[in-house]
Amino acid sequence: MTIWNLGSINADMIYDVPHLPCAGETLSANRLDRFLGGKGANMSVAGARAGARVAHIGAIGPDGRWARDRLTEYGVDTRWIAEVSDPTGHAIIAVDAEGENNIILFQGANHAITSDQLGQALSSADQGDLIVTQNETNLQVEAAKMGREMGLTVCYAAAPFQADAVRAVLPYLDFLILNEVEAEQLRQATGQGLSELGIEHVIVTLGSKGARYHHKGTTSDFLAHKVQAVDTTGAGDTFTGYVLAGMDRGMPMEQAILQANRAAALMVTRHGTADVIPDLKEVREARFD
Repeated sequence: MTIWNLGSINADMIYDVPHLPCAGETLSANRLDRFLGGKGANMSVAGARAGARVAHIGAIGPDGRWARDRLTEYGVDTRWIAEVSDPTGHAIIAVDAEGENNIILFQGANHAITSDQLGQALSSADQGDLIVTQNETNLQVEAAKMGREMGLTVCYAAAPFQADAVRAVLPYLDFLILNEVEAEQLRQATGQGLSELGIEHVIVTLGSKGARYHHKGTTSDFLAHKVQAVDTTGAGDTFTGYVLAGMDRGMPMEQAILQANRAAALMVTRHGTADVIPDLKEVREARFD
């Protein structure tokens, strides 16, 4: 089957700085690294590297052709990535010697996706395919509604958390994934616990503690592997992409989560985002203490 990902595409510009700049300060960076990023791109790459067929629906500016080319290189179907006049989305990230950071995020082309583009892409979808969205693009509700009407499995990663955006898609969801903080934010926004939302599959990621799976009134905990983390950026997206790939390939959810835990554990031992997401062979062969 296919995972259809209405997802963001960003250039992550990471500046190594001696300290985080203060207001009005001009600061020289020691190094600049550019990575392919955005929650959507990260999930697409993770899903493809986990062995799924992933079609990405998104947008770039004229300055972002390299990002589309890199997604293609990583095995993602990029036919439904439009080139628009808006600049490609990007993040300016300053990181100091202690690993503290600050981030400026520019949405750019990620909010220039059109309804026609979405409809044309999903016209190629088959019943039983998955569609996933996040909170870094427009058209999330339209995609969820369309997916439900077409008999797709509708999935949603509730990040970055925005209460109104999450509430708007909840009625259409088959699968929801969010972290522990976002789960509490959702409870406060809706007045409902996760088991009261009426969503068949809910996963709460717990960082170094692992993940918790809620399904039809039952809860299962999955411990994370113990590793020496150097960079947690993109770990949650890697986990999500691997879980979606497992679902797409018909794996029991418990097995999909176990495999996703292994992928996320490898991811946090690496610096970078989409470019360093591990492939399925690496995940299967990894050894953890």
